[in-house]
Amino acid sequence: MKNSIGREIPENIAGFSQFIPFAGAFKTLPYMKRQAPAVKMIRPQDSKLVDSLEEVFKRIPITDGMTLSFHHHFRNGDGVVNMVLSVAAKLGLKNLKVALSSIFPVHAPLIEHIKNGVVTALDTNYMSGPVAEAVSQGILEKPVILRTHGGRARAIECGQLKIDAAFIAAPAADDYGNINGVEGPTACGSLGYALPDAEYANYVVAVTDYLVEYPLSPISISQTRVDYVVKVDSVGDPQGIVSGTTKITKDPVGLKIADTAARVIEAAGLIKDGFSFQTGAGGASLATAYFVRKMMEQSKVTGSFALGGITGYMVEMLETGLFKKLIDVQGFDLEAIASIKHNPNHLEVSASFYASPFNCGCAVNKLDAVILGATEIDIDFNVNVVTGSDGIIMGGSGGHSDAAAGAKVTIVAANLLRGRLPIIKEKVLTAVTPGETIDVLVTERGVAVNPRRGDLKKLLVAAGLPVKDIEELKALAEKIAGVPQQIITGEKIVAIVEYRDGTIIDVVRQVKMQ
Repeated sequence: MKNSIGREIPENIAGFSQFIPFAGAFKTLPYMKRQAPAVKMIRPQDSKLVDSLEEVFKRIPITDGMTLSFHHHFRNGDGVVNMVLSVAAKLGLKNLKVALSSIFPVHAPLIEHIKNGVVTALDTNYMSGPVAEAVSQGILEKPVILRTHGGRARAIECGQLKIDAAFIAAPAADDYGNINGVEGPTACGSLGYALPDAEYANYVVAVTDYLVEYPLSPISISQTRVDYVVKVDSVGDPQGIVSGTTKITKDPVGLKIADTAARVIEAAGLIKDGFSFQTGAGGASLATAYFVRKMMEQSKVTGSFALGGITGYMVEMLETGLFKKLIDVQGFDLEAIASIKHNPNHLEVSASFYASPFNCGCAVNKLDAVILGATEIDIDFNVNVVTGSDGIIMGGSGGHSDAAAGAKVTIVAANLLRGRLPIIKEKVLTAVTPGETIDVLVTERGVAVNPRRGDLKKLLVAAGLPVKDIEELKALAEKIAGVPQQIITGEKIVAIVEYRDGTIIDVVRQVKMQ
């Protein structure tokens, strides 16, 4: 069958009994109800402290076929996932599903657990490194489910992703299970992606290396949802949190793109009091924030909030009064961690608050502008952020599709050529964010506006921006670099790309090895 953007979705996918094809960003209305975890009781004399993870496995008990969840706030510095799965392997468990909000190179030991049958299913929002490569080559029998950040929260809340036991890396905890991410030697900042897991999992285990006297303060995750507390030597390395470069790019091409992206926001009439903004942690995205900042300063504008994964640059904009609030679901650097600990205007929120489409209003709906990246984009403005030019999985939607759907103006900022390959394709290899939610593509050689946004195109032309049709930019890129060869894939589906509402927007097929 074909979904609404023309992607072919097989009617039968191994391991999945039912799914709904993508019909449009806001076409599928809520079709599920919230689940609720079991009601529990603890007596005054009962202790939640457990000597080891192995003892926790026995007390719950963890058995074959269960779903274990984890958060990714330590990113490539995480230590808990490998620790927990080594216990599972030691105890001889099989057929586990790992629901980890993002998978990084540090999680390479997952490959051996998959080969040994300890883990047979993955559910995540983002994948990079050895595990992503192994999945692309077909290591799993069942496809990985790739969700959005908001979509994962929705799936947990509504029982689509049922968690048997959530293992939460807790930078600080007390013996009764109160947790925060801002205290202790391994502070990671906001625990936004762990909050839905803690709220809805059947069992919740706090894994901490910093046990404090009761009661812990402040509290991000409450004792009322935590079953067990385990003290370990280390839950992770905060240095691994830093997402690539969190410095403004010095590349002239990147600076030109960033300047143009900021001018698009200005031309759209958004640089005014109350302005709200989200951008990524990469050099070009931060450069866009730099140019936006200059515009705000010149116009004496005070923004309402900045959103998403927070960097030190956004913290600086908060502290200088350019934004009144930061809404933080994840810290991208150590400055963001320090800020959320001390500044009451730096708010910690859950992934559901941030981006779930099926609640009474998520934060992305209040965005004026968002700056996003792309692996590739097609002439219908569909964006790929999952597979690379070789067809290997190297990312995921994360909050990409969520923010694109919510913002008044969604801008994809990208070089026209990446690695000598045109970024604009007739049809992207993997559709992740639908074109109907992308308003503008900004490159160093011109700006393309989605035909749906004729109103915006008029404003950009009037502002003197170099507006061109996306087909014109595509032809220009191909004139410079040629038409790239089509990637050959096999029949086996290795990943299902789920849109934020739970429908299927695309699938990823196994890469054919040369």
